[in-house]
Amino acid sequence: MLGRAAIAMWWEIPPAQQAEFEDWHSHEHMPERLAIPGFLRGSRWVAASGAPSYFVLYEAARLAAVRTGPYLQHLNDPSPWSRKMMPYHRNMVRSLCRVRASFGRGLSRALATIRFSPAPRRAAALGSWLCAQALPKLHERKGLTGAHLLASQPMAVTPLTLEQRIRGGDAAADWVVLLGGYDTEAVQAVAATELAADVLAAHGASPGAITATYCVAYVLTARDLAR
Repeated sequence: MLGRAAIAMWWEIPPAQQAEFEDWHSHEHMPERLAIPGFLRGSRWVAASGAPSYFVLYEAARLAAVRTGPYLQHLNDPSPWSRKMMPYHRNMVRSLCRVRASFGRGLSRALATIRFSPAPRRAAALGSWLCAQALPKLHERKGLTGAHLLASQPMAVTPLTLEQRIRGGDAAADWVVLLGGYDTEAVQAVAATELAADVLAAHGASPGAITATYCVAYVLTARDLAR
C-alpha cells in the first residue's frame, strides 16, 4: 500500500450504464480525485467472483487527506457528469480507512477483498493475530504479492455529503483485508481457507465475513497527472 490511509468502495452499476461509468470514472472522476493533495494512487477492479461488481481503492499519504479539506469539498460539489452518474451507484459500501498493516509490494492482477467486523471485546486479539501471524508472510508465497489490513475511521463531519445524498446514502465496511497476487486461483485459495469466515471468527471476528475476488481494470497515480 502507498501511504497510511485509504478509501475502499464497492458498488454495482446497471449494465446499461457500465460503458459510460467506466468512461467517466477513467477520464474525469479518478483524475479529479488523484489531483487532491495527499492522494497517491487510485485503482478500479471488476469482479472475478462474488459481488458487488466493482471495487475501487484510493491510497493516500495520511488520514486527513481522505477525511477533510479538498476531498470533502469535492464530495459536496460534484461535477455535472458526476451528478449524472452517482444515482447509478447501487448497493454502495464506502469506508475511509487507516492502513493498520501492509506487507508486500506493487499492484497485482488479482485482489481478494474480505470485509468483517471484530466481535465484541475481541478487536485487540483479532488485530494481533492478523498483523503478527496471518498476514506478514503471505506475500512471499507463489502467486501472491501483498496482504494488507484496513480499519475504517469515522468522517470528520456527520452530515451526509451531497454525493451521498444523491446516491441515497452508503453502507460501510469495518475492517478489510486485501490479498493481492498475480495468480487469481492462488489468491482465491488462501481467501477461502486461511482467511475464511470461520477462521476469522475463531480468532475474534464476528460471523459473516464477505469475500469477493477482483481483477484490475485501471490504475492512475498522482505522478501520472504531472506527465
